[in-house]
Amino acid sequence: MLTIDSLKQFGADTDDGLARCMGNEGFYFKLIGKVMEDNNFGVLEEAVASKDLDKAFEAAHSLKGVLGNLALTPIYEPVYEITELLRARQDIDYSGYLKKISDKRAELAELLK
Repeated sequence: MLTIDSLKQFGADTDDGLARCMGNEGFYFKLIGKVMEDNNFGVLEEAVASKDLDKAFEAAHSLKGVLGNLALTPIYEPVYEITELLRARQDIDYSGYLKKISDKRAELAELLK
């Protein structure tokens, strides 16, 4: 179940996230649910797989903004890292970053149940 305490245990900076939502816990939780449905997670994976680094960067950059605003630090950090690598259009193996993002996203999804 999603609670402030469960988000803190997950590693989210709930004070910052709530402040950005004007202290409205219900609104904060609603936005977290919406970010979990964000198509950019899938776009990022597909674009990396097809080596479309421009498209991958756009998806990662979008996710970085949303995750940062919600202070979902455990997902934000690997998204930030992959965004910066993609910004430089580095042709590297991104699978480790994608796995970390996917694992943390799955962990957060469990809290939403």
